[in-house]
Amino acid sequence: QVQLVESGGGSVQAGGSLSLSCAVSGYTVSTNAMAWFRQAPGTDRDWVANIDCDGITTYADTVKGRFTISKDNAYNTLNLHMDSLKPGDTAMYYCAAAYTFCPRRAVLMQEEMYPYWGQGTQVTVSS
Repeated sequence: QVQLVESGGGSVQAGGSLSLSCAVSGYTVSTNAMAWFRQAPGTDRDWVANIDCDGITTYADTVKGRFTISKDNAYNTLNLHMDSLKPGDTAMYYCAAAYTFCPRRAVLMQEEMYPYWGQGTQVTVSS
């Protein structure tokens, strides 16, 4: 059974930093694609960043240059380091694990490529 458990969320002032982690069991992080999505109240869930099967990363324009997605293969976790946080980054953050056939990079921003999801961790950025 695949389980994803996010941690590291919290409250921070604008300009601050936070690091999120996603502990994964029943699924091998190192050889698969994974992603972070986020959802603010009253909005749809949005793709934030992904790392593909080859370790190549892609970011949404809204977070590019501020967020860093990475894998810790030794601990089978997915991480998201967030710098220069803005109030607009306030959301519930979800990690997601992709189908194990290694979807093409072009489709990894689509929720449909991810059958496994965590419960989310809240990030709140105050001005």
